[in-house]
Amino acid sequence: MSVTQQQVLEVLGRIKSPRGVALTNANVLSAISASDGKVFFSINVDAAEARAWEAVRAEAEAAVRAIPGVTTAMVALTAERKPGAAPAGRGAPGVQPVHAHKPPQGGTSPMSRQAEIPGVAAVIAVASGKGGVGKSTTALNLALGLRDLGLKVGLLDADIYGPSVPRLTGLRDKPELNAERKMIPLRRFGLAIMSIGFLVEEETAMIWRGPMVMSAVTQMLRDVDWGRLDVLVVDMPPGTGDAQLTLAQNVPLKGAVIVSTPQDLSLIDARRGLAMFKKVNVPVLGIVENMSYFQCPHCGTKSDIFGHGGARHEADKLGVPFLGEIPLHMAIRSTSDAGNPVVDSEPDGPHAAIYRAIAGGVRDQLKGAISAG
Repeated sequence: MSVTQQQVLEVLGRIKSPRGVALTNANVLSAISASDGKVFFSINVDAAEARAWEAVRAEAEAAVRAIPGVTTAMVALTAERKPGAAPAGRGAPGVQPVHAHKPPQGGTSPMSRQAEIPGVAAVIAVASGKGGVGKSTTALNLALGLRDLGLKVGLLDADIYGPSVPRLTGLRDKPELNAERKMIPLRRFGLAIMSIGFLVEEETAMIWRGPMVMSAVTQMLRDVDWGRLDVLVVDMPPGTGDAQLTLAQNVPLKGAVIVSTPQDLSLIDARRGLAMFKKVNVPVLGIVENMSYFQCPHCGTKSDIFGHGGARHEADKLGVPFLGEIPLHMAIRSTSDAGNPVVDSEPDGPHAAIYRAIAGGVRDQLKGAISAG
């Protein structure tokens, strides 16, 4: 059954704003996206009023989910300050700058909102300071390496603007809901997998404000039935923005893996990512040098196209573990494009061994947080 924007508007018209005005007449709704049973929109209010609007947001989301034919509903509360207005007070949602994680006197730290995900022993982030360094490929193969070490592993694709996991895993199905209206992750390669890319078409441009990104990340953490996992690997978007802070503020991360190439430019950005995680008290599990060297598939000759050893040197300089070097090789690229990652499709090959060694370094640092089986 197809769901239309008009059906959504009719339901929202029965919900009142904090001032008693019908939601559809309150001039706060974004454009509504409704297709294939999936409904997305945001409620945009002034930051000073955000606290009063949270109950309205929850009511709206519940009402939309109750429409026959709706399989997924995501309603974000986006709060913006008026020009010249003072920062929002305690309890108002919004992204605080990294240096503000020590709360003002009498305030509440954003980190106080952290809560464990039921059934998940450890959550780790795979991050990079910039795009194009192979972070998603590394995250997936790292998850598979942890699987091969006997752990129960999940993979969350939190790269809202450019989700790669659907293509890397070859998954195109839509998540179903369980009796508690939580999304059931898709399964492949023995992993529990969730991505915003499962909810929208591959060509869809995700033009979302920061608070809506935060809401989407939170929903994929909290509104998914992950089951029992030793490790949930989160593939982060590149950079040091809203999604990273949302993750750090919502769940007690057990650590972060930074992916970089050997180039100076990539390493500069990697330093920013590493600094951000340190400022929000997330342990850095180590740095991975991806595209470390080019290995000819015919003769095996190694060429340092992007330089070599920069990430190892950076790790030594910053006092964090160096987890390993991954070559730029045709097999890794081709298996990723085909949706059959190299650790699973070529488990006895040299590249799978590299990823498993990196996974072993991550597992060893997680210590007592996880247990095999």
